[in-house]
Amino acid sequence: MGLQPGMIVMESGYDDDCDDELRDSIADVIGDDMVDEDTDEVVDMVLLWYREGDGDLVDLLVDSIAPLADDGYIWLLTPKRGRDDYVEPSDIAEAASIAGLSQTSITTIGNDWSAARLVGRKTSGGKK
Repeated sequence: MGLQPGMIVMESGYDDDCDDELRDSIADVIGDDMVDEDTDEVVDMVLLWYREGDGDLVDLLVDSIAPLADDGYIWLLTPKRGRDDYVEPSDIAEAASIAGLSQTSITTIGNDWSAARLVGRKTSGGKK
């Protein structure tokens, strides 16, 4: 996931179905707990859990961009195909594009989640 010790990671969309092993692994690597979406800090990465029906994905992505550092990125985690609340890849691609993001990779996380890495387009600026 590109994590380094000392990175600030914001988590959004947490619920009982989230992968606690992944969450613990992230905290171990960065050496601290993740911050929540109410943070005022500039963050290096956003871990966004999203399920079909969680609201407008474009709005959630735009909200996730605001606290990102210039070189920050978003990992969008969605249920795998065949799981409850699965999100179509085309819906992710469309929402990312509208939000001004580009998808750079896709991977699986654990037994239940897929992850898409989203980055800002070079013409858009974040914070540092």
